[in-house]
Amino acid sequence: MDDSITYRLATAEDALTFCELGQLLNAVHHAARPDIYAAPTEDFSRDLPHWSGVFEKPNQVAFIAHVGDQPAAFITANLSASAGPLMQPQNVVRIGSVCVAERFSGKGIGRALMQRVKDWGIEHNAQDLRLTVWPFNERAARMYAEFGFEHRAVEMGMRLA
Repeated sequence: MDDSITYRLATAEDALTFCELGQLLNAVHHAARPDIYAAPTEDFSRDLPHWSGVFEKPNQVAFIAHVGDQPAAFITANLSASAGPLMQPQNVVRIGSVCVAERFSGKGIGRALMQRVKDWGIEHNAQDLRLTVWPFNERAARMYAEFGFEHRAVEMGMRLA
């Protein structure tokens, strides 16, 4: 069995693969916050409108990893300019989603994908790399901290009605 890991830019042809792998994200988020997140589904094409929006736009990037010929993981990110009278102007890369299939977890694939996004940001003159993670997603938060992310802000929310 070929267990070599390869990485490449993802394209619109990978959208259904993102839908299928993304069911893990759906499961983790729905289990903790069913009031916000939809449950995973066997008809993963349901999520096609969401994932189709991340490909081939000038300020967005998506990478996919394969182990042998098996899709194993993906990451999405976008680049935007942050400016205003109270803030220093800077280009910011925001990671949207990081997903590694359970059976490939622990092989450094998530970190390698994050490094690709970091390098992409540097190539695009970004000064900052950001992401948001829910407190219940402890495994992801630990990986992000090990990668060098720091806590900067706390988002708070309140359910209405």
